[in-house]
Amino acid sequence: MSLHDQLRTVALAEFASAGYAATSLQRIADLAGTSKASVLYHFSSKEQLLAEIVDPVLDDLERLLIDDDGGAALRRADFVERFVDLLLTHSQVVPLVINQGATLDDVPVMHRATELMRRVAELFRLASGSTIEKLRFGVAFGGVAYTLAAAERLGLNGEIPIDEVRTALLEILHDLLVPADTLTA
Repeated sequence: MSLHDQLRTVALAEFASAGYAATSLQRIADLAGTSKASVLYHFSSKEQLLAEIVDPVLDDLERLLIDDDGGAALRRADFVERFVDLLLTHSQVVPLVINQGATLDDVPVMHRATELMRRVAELFRLASGSTIEKLRFGVAFGGVAYTLAAAERLGLNGEIPIDEVRTALLEILHDLLVPADTLTA
């Protein structure tokens, strides 16, 4: 693994455990066994480092939203399946974005994440819906973020096959986000 990739890995773990605001470039350097100057050689700032970690996830989410036409419930069900796959693929970054995004909205990459999540909510017509619809959306995605962040504590890391986790997440999100009365036969 290159030093550039190692720094990203170390930074992601530290951002997730200590928080972005509490993590310094010096701390990342120390954990990676290198100097702060070396970190700055690879990344001009902590903000750029965060962007390099989060942007690929947001790029994938944006492509998913562009591919979706916001159509019928059957289309929503398809979106939920592709969305769960995206979440599982990026399971280390998702909790970081969801858990810290609101407090880091002044950081461009996190502002972008917030805007994309608003688009996901609009897809399900939950952002402008009733209080219960807004809460349903928040519980659904907050629950997924918590589950991914606490996977080890919940016994989901390696103890349960990923296919079983995927199936369960699909069922739960489908129940929360694709109401039965909107399904077509």
